[in-house]
Amino acid sequence: MSRRITVSENEFRIQSGDLPLEQKMETDNESKKEQSTQLEHSDLVKNGAQQASEAEHQASFWEALKTNRKAVLWSAAISLTIIMEGYDVGLIYQFFAYPAFQRTFGEYRADKDGYEVSGPWQAGLSNGANVGIVIGGFLNGFLSTRYGYKKVLLGSLFFMNWFIFILFFAPSAPVLLVGQILCGLTWGVFATTGPAYASEVCPLALRGVLTCYVNLCWAIGQFIASGALYGLLKVEGEWSYRIAYALQWIWPVPLFILILFAPESPWWLVRNGKWEDAHKALGKLDNKDRESHQRTVAQMSQTLELEKEMDAGSSYLDCFKGVDRRRTEIVCLAFAGQVLSGAPFAYTPTYFFVQAGIDTNNAYQIAIGGTAISFVGTIISWFLLGWFGRRQLYVGGIVTLSGLLLIIGVIASASESGGAKWGQAAMCLVWLFTYSVTLGPITFTIISETSSIQLRAKSIIANVIEPYLINPTEADLKGRTAYFWFATATLTAIWAYFRLPECRGRTYDELDVMFHQGVSARKFADYEVNVYDGNALRKRSVGEKEQTE
Repeated sequence: MSRRITVSENEFRIQSGDLPLEQKMETDNESKKEQSTQLEHSDLVKNGAQQASEAEHQASFWEALKTNRKAVLWSAAISLTIIMEGYDVGLIYQFFAYPAFQRTFGEYRADKDGYEVSGPWQAGLSNGANVGIVIGGFLNGFLSTRYGYKKVLLGSLFFMNWFIFILFFAPSAPVLLVGQILCGLTWGVFATTGPAYASEVCPLALRGVLTCYVNLCWAIGQFIASGALYGLLKVEGEWSYRIAYALQWIWPVPLFILILFAPESPWWLVRNGKWEDAHKALGKLDNKDRESHQRTVAQMSQTLELEKEMDAGSSYLDCFKGVDRRRTEIVCLAFAGQVLSGAPFAYTPTYFFVQAGIDTNNAYQIAIGGTAISFVGTIISWFLLGWFGRRQLYVGGIVTLSGLLLIIGVIASASESGGAKWGQAAMCLVWLFTYSVTLGPITFTIISETSSIQLRAKSIIANVIEPYLINPTEADLKGRTAYFWFATATLTAIWAYFRLPECRGRTYDELDVMFHQGVSARKFADYEVNVYDGNALRKRSVGEKEQTE
């Protein structure tokens, strides 16, 4: 730093004519040497980055797994927090059909000779968690940038352990709502950290599988929740749902201890100038040597420099400016597609089954089967991801889901017989399998590769609407609710066809350049890009104005 200041002062004195000719020549030589050293260093970084990028492209899935198995294990460990979130979030939706929960937090209905949680309170309790998740997600954007993923996760687990007390001892719906909001803060951190950490610590060949693994963890959490609730159906009184809440204490302490030993994301370390720590983190994530780590760090540095050249800021406001506006649109709408595809209606359909006239016992048995289907479907998606890529699975999935929702609506409108009710239940399970093979897991891969920001605010609107559509004290549409979600799913399918790009096989610096060049979504798969071409950021593809404005 001091040398640069001295050179600057000498240059000023040269211009002023205060230095003798010999000193002027000496100063010029020093400046040239410094520029030469900087150029040599820049070339070394660029060459190392290019070698790392080529190695990443050439590595097969099994080769990458062999050399990065520690990264896979740590990524899987961090994503275990999603199992906890899947369990916790799954409880409240399934509690609405739970007899003991209805008696404590619902109202008596003479026409049904039983208790029912009203539409407003269903919306309030389910969206209490969503409000917390949105706020937690936004806070995580700031906190993880400043303190890193690891510290923020540990803090969230610590507070989660205490927030569960509110849910367990809640005597009324308002107190339960407060607990849902506070727990939602931590769930927002878990939901955004899992896919982000997986996408940063794993190489290109493993990125798709490990970001899809997030959905598998979610399915495991839902499966545990459904099984626990079914097992507790015969428990009398408030303990039937309080025990389900108490089971949440199983997660935080073991996960806290496990994550305590996890390495921080090397991308975060490089962004914050902690070069030596980045090398140490890479040593905990793969089996490569120091020279390979230097090339990987060079690749990270090159990508970050590339973003600086493109004036890519790091604030939430920057996400809606210039090229990043398009990336933000893709992340938000792709994630919104999970809800707009009908997930509030068909993904956790226990309450819908009960309202359709299916016995409570049978409804929870179907729910357990549904979560098992989701588990298997996510594993199948890993294989389909390599064959079809992100775009084809997402677009094909949302189109198929739209058709299934239409069929459910038609069956509900045509008849209210027992056979029709079971037909709707069967179609819900087909919908669930299709979702778990395509849209559900693939979305996590898309947002991890494309993301400029991690948002979940889209879930509020859709989840406010659903309880009012299906609840017997409100619209009482039952299976006909599927018509509403058919419309939203169809609109999502149209958007995805025209706006969703294929990011398979692209490194982050390649994606940066392609978005900067304004490549059309339908041309992403076959577009050729050379990140290390000096003119890469000056090139603009045809149709850029259409894509970025």
